[in-house]
Amino acid sequence: MLRLVGVIGHRDDPDVAAQLHGLGHRDRIEYLILPPGEAERRRLRWATDKGTDCAISLARNERLADGAILLLEPERAILVHVGEQRQWRLRPRDLDAALLLGWHAGHLHWRVRFDGRDLVVLLDGPEVDYRDRIATLIAAGAVSIVEGDGRE
Repeated sequence: MLRLVGVIGHRDDPDVAAQLHGLGHRDRIEYLILPPGEAERRRLRWATDKGTDCAISLARNERLADGAILLLEPERAILVHVGEQRQWRLRPRDLDAALLLGWHAGHLHWRVRFDGRDLVVLLDGPEVDYRDRIATLIAAGAVSIVEGDGRE
């Protein structure tokens, strides 16, 4: 179990942006995804998205907020994400489109999972930012955005 005491910063702080960017390139950022009610607690035990068991203690004047940094080391960071993990489901038209979509997702360091032939992107920002990055694939019909229950 990893003991974390206090919030040490925020992902938007310019002083840590370059370090977080580098860690993201190497898939060394872990996310503590908390429902809003849990974020109000001062002491909690929760696992990151990569399975690290964390025991968190906060001072009375501290709050867990979306983007809070709980650990920042040269080889790893742990950030808080408050709320349900937002997802964006994409369906490639064919194998060639799947390879292009996979290349883009990897190149852009998107966190993804696979569900059948769909690529599910775990959103860390506004969906429009992600959409803009693959607009040409969408416009060409190579990739479809899957809405709701999986039907296009």
